[in-house]
Amino acid sequence: MPDQLLESELFGHKKGAFTGAVNDRIGLFEQADGGTIFLDEIGEVARTFQVKLLRVLQDGEVRPLGSNRRRRVDVRVVAAINRSLETEIGEVRFREDL
Repeated sequence: MPDQLLESELFGHKKGAFTGAVNDRIGLFEQADGGTIFLDEIGEVARTFQVKLLRVLQDGEVRPLGSNRRRRVDVRVVAAINRSLETEIGEVRFREDL
């Protein structure tokens, strides 16, 4: 899944943020506010997207695509990876701080 589509799914978007964004959309993090979100195959996301995900985990805020406002979220994250996490970190494919 391309990063921009994944970002839109998880963080939401504002109308007009990209071609085809005809309405505002609430992302999965906001939908899961007060609960748990499961991120499967987290090792498949690009390192550039890992930075955005880390910011959400550290700050407890999401910024929908096309918006300049952040929204607070209180979400427990459960993630899965189908490879050795230590190997992925050692080969610089996965951020150690994430």
